[in-house]
Amino acid sequence: MEVFSGRPRGPERHPPVGGSRARRASLLDLRSAAGQVFLLQVVIVVLLVVAAVGAMVFQAASAALQQGRRESIVAAQSFASAPGVAEALQSPDPTAVLQPRAEEARKRAGVDFVIAMNTDGIRYTYPYPREIGKKFVGTIEPALKGRTVVEQAGGPPLPAGKGTDVQAVVPVTDSHGKVVGLVSAGITVRNVAGLWVPELQIILGSGAAALVLAVTGTSLVSRRLRRQTFGLAPEELAEQYEHHDAVLHAVREGVLITSADGRLLLANDEATRLLGLPAKVRGRPVGELGLPEPIMRLLSSSEEVTDEVRLVGDRMLAVNKRPTYPRAGRPGSVVTLRDTTELAAVSGRADVARERLKLLYKAGVGIGTTLDVGRTAQELADVAVPQFADLVTVDLLEAVLRGWEPTAEGWRHLRRAAIGGDRRMIPVYPLGQMISFSRLTPQMRALQEQRVMLEADLRQAQGWREQDPERARRALESGLCSLVAVPLRARNVSLGVANFYRTADSPEFEPDDLTFAEELAARAAVAIDNARRFTREHAMAVTLQRSLLPRRQPEQDALEVAWRYLPGEAGVGGDWFDVIPLPGARVALVMGDVVGHGLHAAATMGRLRTAVHNFSTLDLPVDEVLGNLDDLVVRMDNEEHTGDAGAGHEGEGVTGATCLYAVYDPVTEVCTMARAGHPEPVVVRPDGTVTCADVPASAPLGLGGYPFETAELSLPEGSQLVLYTDGLVEDRTHDIDVGMERLRRALGGSGGRTPEETCQAVIDSLKPSHSSDDIALLTARTRRFPRSDVVMWDVPPDPAVVPSVRARCRETLLEWGLEETAFATELIVSELVTNAVRYGSPPVRVRLLHGRCLICEVSDGSGTSPRMRRAATTDEGGRGLFLVAQFAQRWGTRYTTHGKVIWTEQLLDEGASAALGLAPVDFLLDQFDDPDL
Repeated sequence: MEVFSGRPRGPERHPPVGGSRARRASLLDLRSAAGQVFLLQVVIVVLLVVAAVGAMVFQAASAALQQGRRESIVAAQSFASAPGVAEALQSPDPTAVLQPRAEEARKRAGVDFVIAMNTDGIRYTYPYPREIGKKFVGTIEPALKGRTVVEQAGGPPLPAGKGTDVQAVVPVTDSHGKVVGLVSAGITVRNVAGLWVPELQIILGSGAAALVLAVTGTSLVSRRLRRQTFGLAPEELAEQYEHHDAVLHAVREGVLITSADGRLLLANDEATRLLGLPAKVRGRPVGELGLPEPIMRLLSSSEEVTDEVRLVGDRMLAVNKRPTYPRAGRPGSVVTLRDTTELAAVSGRADVARERLKLLYKAGVGIGTTLDVGRTAQELADVAVPQFADLVTVDLLEAVLRGWEPTAEGWRHLRRAAIGGDRRMIPVYPLGQMISFSRLTPQMRALQEQRVMLEADLRQAQGWREQDPERARRALESGLCSLVAVPLRARNVSLGVANFYRTADSPEFEPDDLTFAEELAARAAVAIDNARRFTREHAMAVTLQRSLLPRRQPEQDALEVAWRYLPGEAGVGGDWFDVIPLPGARVALVMGDVVGHGLHAAATMGRLRTAVHNFSTLDLPVDEVLGNLDDLVVRMDNEEHTGDAGAGHEGEGVTGATCLYAVYDPVTEVCTMARAGHPEPVVVRPDGTVTCADVPASAPLGLGGYPFETAELSLPEGSQLVLYTDGLVEDRTHDIDVGMERLRRALGGSGGRTPEETCQAVIDSLKPSHSSDDIALLTARTRRFPRSDVVMWDVPPDPAVVPSVRARCRETLLEWGLEETAFATELIVSELVTNAVRYGSPPVRVRLLHGRCLICEVSDGSGTSPRMRRAATTDEGGRGLFLVAQFAQRWGTRYTTHGKVIWTEQLLDEGASAALGLAPVDFLLDQFDDPDL
């Protein structure tokens, strides 16, 4: 029998790559259905082969035993009846006679042994001579009685090898019938196995052919299964079936599958719910299920249906129908059902939610675009109409509108801040009116209880109707039907109330609308509170700014002045201006700007304005005023950067401040100017020509160490000098050159205008709609000091001429009609001329100016300034300046490029002059000598 081993086949037997390898892999994979079927077929074939081989071996063994018995008996009887066997057994040496004959007979008969023995069982012959003479192994008693014995026995080694032999024992009789010996012949069973070896090959060949057929059939079946199952394994098929079944019963769409004979094959849970099907309907005829008539007609017809709406009870079902795959040539059908009633409700709620989200987004973008309280309230009203309400009113506390901190005491008095919707059709309180709500109104209850109040039917709202019965009656007649009152709260503080109204053409407010109204009001309340706080801070800054700016025009004869100041929307900045009278009828014009906004910029501006006043009091040249101001700004910057107080300020330092300082002399009609980083002033000539002043540009204040250049400009009487800050000409939308050109066009033809008219014309033309920076504008029209009111003469450096100077002064005062001031003026001129002659240097000049006051000026070429001191009783001098100070309203020293000027100013008011005239000189001298003073 051929034995197959487990070694791999040689390379020459490798299967081709590709599909065959995949198929073999699938057959060897016991997890696949094909592998499991193939294994079952192999087991069956092996069992059949084993059973066939066993049956054949058993049958062959039986036949071999029978044949061995026959051959053994024949061989034994043939040898026993052979002539001379009996005589040889009785001869003296039976072995010598019988051994050759027995071997020859064995070979002819084809048995394994032929043994001749005596009646005692002693062997006389055997294939192996060494076994002769030994006892025979087997049963001999029946043979001694003349019978033949056939048995299976084992004995000494045989020529055929080991094994069980089949032997026959027959008696040998003489002529008298007496048993004289025995003969045994036998054959081994192994020798008989050769009879069934050919049949075994046939059986194994049949088994191999069966295995080949099994492999082929399994491969074909596996391939078809893979095509039909798309290559899925059984567990994958089971998992997919479970998933499909779970999805089928979980979807919110009914599914019905019927066979060609009208039986229901499948109905998922949603179909069972929608149609009210009983349990265990699978396999039952459709007509027995009691389905609604529209569904019965649909299932009975063969036509396809796409999204048709059928009324089934109180449900509107969207129906689709398609044929299934043919079964036995007759297809069934699949029907899907979708409840559009519930879907419409869900879609409606989704649409409402989507619109509400859009409206909230619109509110987030559209509310709070400015920091104006009223504008923010109006934005809330505009956003809510008409998507949420037909009419919206917003009522705010008066404190909120003013920027103050709201309190509960002001709840009873609210001001109408915004109205959204068609106010003409529905009578409501007008915009800006103060409203006193009663305790029972929804508005007051919303404020007190701090929650949204819903009045679904205003006809039943007694508190709302009692507030203003006549107005409520007309509102109801106009169609107003429901109200939602929402408190506007921010930082846990109530700011006012928002009222959302709907008319009869819209659905009434529902509880679901309250959350949205509260969210909308909450967003608006934050924006309103931010605007309120900005309004408060802006008002504080504006108040501070305006308190630091000039409040009225000073009395002076040189200029006719008008100004405008407009704070920016982002908060006040550091813009300032000033008109400062100077000695000698001159006037200083100042225009400055501190970079930044807020209180810090305003406070810094105040410090700079005060500094300019102090520097102008010293009557310094314009470039020195800017130089001192620059040093001050540098020191302020150092304080801001190094001091602990600078932490947390709105801006660090004031670097970037600009300033323009101009001094106009009406006597000479010359204006001296210098600017530190400030825009150039514009001059409007009397004929209307507009030109720039051509003042050299210098570095802004605070950089330190840079010189400031000056320019002198002749301004005829009637000329207008226009000073401004950059907020007037600069804008984010255009360059400064564009702004300057617009300014020149606005000033064109202003030669005949007053400064007030010029200011207004410029503001009307250039003021932006939304200004991010402050605007300061100053317009000054020049005046010429009348030549008749100016007297000037030179004084020789000789004390003897002082009386003639007093006489000329008296004559001039008489010409001007100032007789009452003659004594005091003579005394002042006499003292000043005496000091100039005695302590100064030539040239000495005297100048009298007659304007709002009487100005006396004595100049000399010395740079030494006089100093008023207390003179002792024994001193001969030292009292002159004291007398000057007593008779003059003001006095001081002004330095020039050629020396100095001592000046005095005397008021021309009658009361003041009379008072001074009544004070005798001796009394003043006595007071001066009093040691207690």
